Amino acid sequence: MGSSDLASSNAMLDVLCIAGDLPAAREFFELMVERDVVSWTTFISGLSRNGCHWDAVEVFRGLLADSEGHLGEATLVSVLSACANLDGAEGLAVGMSVHAYVVWHEVDLTAFLGTALIDMYGKYGKLVCCRRAFQIVSEKEVCTWNALLSALANHGKETEAVVKFNMMIVGGFLPNQITFLALLTGCARAGLVEIGLYWFEAMLTEYKVTPMMPHYGCVVDLLGRAGRFMEAIKTIERMPFLPDASVWGALLGACKLHGNVELVAEIGRKLVALGPQQSDRYVTIRNIYLEDGNWYAAMKMGEVMHEAGIKKTAGQSSVVFHSTAIP
Repeated sequence: MGSSDLASSNAMLDVLCIAGDLPAAREFFELMVERDVVSWTTFISGLSRNGCHWDAVEVFRGLLADSEGHLGEATLVSVLSACANLDGAEGLAVGMSVHAYVVWHEVDLTAFLGTALIDMYGKYGKLVCCRRAFQIVSEKEVCTWNALLSALANHGKETEAVVKFNMMIVGGFLPNQITFLALLTGCARAGLVEIGLYWFEAMLTEYKVTPMMPHYGCVVDLLGRAGRFMEAIKTIERMPFLPDASVWGALLGACKLHGNVELVAEIGRKLVALGPQQSDRYVTIRNIYLEDGNWYAAMKMGEVMHEAGIKKTAGQSSVVFHSTAIP
């Protein structure tokens, strides 16, 4: 092209981000003669999608310094998604500043934007903020309900998640795979075995939603926590695909909870066959043997870890000294 216009430049920037070539995307972005909010949003979203969440926040700050008008929904959703994937208090601080921007500039909290806000607060366990944001969204979608259900199920409010799920059904919303994953997670953690099993059956027979690996993992966790190991194993055997480490890990967690050392050896063999990426689970197996006084089995698991080059994940700490609010 003799000269590229803004639309073609934005398209090229998007291609580079989708391809995951972030150095080229950054260079292209910095060399763009003209940028609009689409350019900034494309780059922010591309960084976040490729795991560079803090870089996405920094670019967003650059947008605020460069922009004179109000920011659109897509831009705010992109930066909230980045904030939701950050660790520590600073990510929450930035997300709250984005929320303050929404309130200050009276941005309409659509289902799309509201879902991103609920998801961000949910990742940090700020359930009061999740509930308030959910109430403000006037036209809720299934994704809005999903964000609330996931937040409740993952932060100790499992029974409330089940209640909200029933409200969602009564309201005429059709649950999808994410909805059922949140529901089954809540049922497993709250010990609501029969409720969880009922909805797992209903998701396929009544709602025609195909269970995926995480759904089976939740059911295995649900049964395992209740000590119903035979049913958990039968669930694994009935899966239409080979179980991954998350499914075996759910069963392993139940074995640790109930002291079922006999089943641990079989799970260990399955995890070893899946490869050396499951270091934390190998450590769990070794610890179960140690707690049971089976020093020989613990030593053998240590040898397996050593031969596979597996090292125990080191503990990490994070200290945040300050945070810069977004005006």
